[in-house]
Amino acid sequence: MFKKILIANRGEIAVRVIRACHELGIVAVAVYSEVDRTALHVMKADEAYGIGPAPASESYLNIERILETAKRVGADAIHPGYGFLSENPRFARACRGAGIKFIGPSPESMELMGSKTRARQQMEKAGVPFVPGTSRGLESEEEAAQIADQLGYPVMLKAAAGGGGKGMRLVSGKADLGSALEAARSEAQRAFGDSEVYIEKAVINPRHIEMQVLADEHGNTVYLGERDCSVQRRHQKVVEESPSPAVNPDMRRRMGEIAVKAAEAAAYTNAGTIEFLADQEGNFYFLEMNTRLQVEHPVTELVTGKDLVHLQIRIAAGEKLPFRQQDVKMRGHAIECRIYAEDPENNYFPSPGKITGLNEPSGPGIRVDSGVYAGWNVPLEYDPLLAKLIAYGETRDEAMVKLSRALHEYDVAGVKTNLRLFERILGNKQFAAGNADTGLLARMAETNPTRDSHPDIAAICAAVFRMMDSRAENPVSAASVEASSWKKASRIEGLR
Repeated sequence: MFKKILIANRGEIAVRVIRACHELGIVAVAVYSEVDRTALHVMKADEAYGIGPAPASESYLNIERILETAKRVGADAIHPGYGFLSENPRFARACRGAGIKFIGPSPESMELMGSKTRARQQMEKAGVPFVPGTSRGLESEEEAAQIADQLGYPVMLKAAAGGGGKGMRLVSGKADLGSALEAARSEAQRAFGDSEVYIEKAVINPRHIEMQVLADEHGNTVYLGERDCSVQRRHQKVVEESPSPAVNPDMRRRMGEIAVKAAEAAAYTNAGTIEFLADQEGNFYFLEMNTRLQVEHPVTELVTGKDLVHLQIRIAAGEKLPFRQQDVKMRGHAIECRIYAEDPENNYFPSPGKITGLNEPSGPGIRVDSGVYAGWNVPLEYDPLLAKLIAYGETRDEAMVKLSRALHEYDVAGVKTNLRLFERILGNKQFAAGNADTGLLARMAETNPTRDSHPDIAAICAAVFRMMDSRAENPVSAASVEASSWKKASRIEGLR
């Protein structure tokens, strides 16, 4: 087993990995940029070292500086978390060259599955079903038009090296194809340094379902059930749950077997996720593979009882998987909400600043994976994810009730958050019935009640504020109210 692991990340995922290291008796080393000097992951680690200025390119994406730090402090392994360098084959290869174990797949597997077009080619060889389209980049607008006519509109343009919705464009008709292709290529080049774009048939309002896989370095691969990630905004997941309300045992088995087949075709090791799109008829298609630990891994941990970060570390240390496929059982239901410092009422604009107050929920069935604390400044330079709130119950209904209670307890002061958005999602009839698809949030935004309705609430608030203003303008009157013996008696009684 490793003696010292450097975590090449920040925020809640760095805290999560640090805790796993401590549970395994491993020294945890944190790295931080200048703006993260007082971050929670720095405080939780056994050792912490600065790696550069705030811009990620000069700190958390600086391969040379991270490796130099790892060698200097004697770390024998690096955990990349998710994001940043977690799916960078050059980083994985550099770790190998430095004699430091990269806790993740090999750079060869990462390169194969990191490109969506190469992944599609590999899955085609392995007989894995995927959405009809091309398995190589488009060379011209004329070629795109010809293939789109064959597939039938609408079609989807996607960046081959993409993720997170970057370089994606939905094209409804031929007239929009040229401009959409140019925009997708330009965005892909800016985001990934690679302008390759391919085309596939658009599956309108599908469900986004992914399968967690684990593979050790001795040829054993298993799947740990699915996660439903259909509630998204701009192709970014917002709510995840396991198991999926749309998946029955037979579909789960078929998806799992295909996920294992896909992982084995890529000679994959460690934790990974095979993502699928499922249509309204229950057909599912390979979408891509994420060659890392997922943000939403806690829901799988809760329903399977398997600690994925422990298993990642043990696999990287050369251990065999301690269980077989038939040993994996799913029990209960878990739902996760991603808590962001952003303003849903202002086009989800980031809300950096000081957290002046923080009350995180707890209690039976509630888990909070957090990377913040009261008094900390949320920086503008990074993803605004603050924490993940996860609720677990024996049934989906029970998990939703616990999640609703926890959301009412959760309070973050000083910055805007998307907490109230989740209350609206839980109150949505389609979500409550387990019928959410990837278009749900867009439809909810079109009928946003916080902007257009509840005039009675607005009137009450206006009256309250008016009363407060009048009391401020008339201190004598206010003082006389405060001096009321009836009010004093009532307050004393209420404190008993």
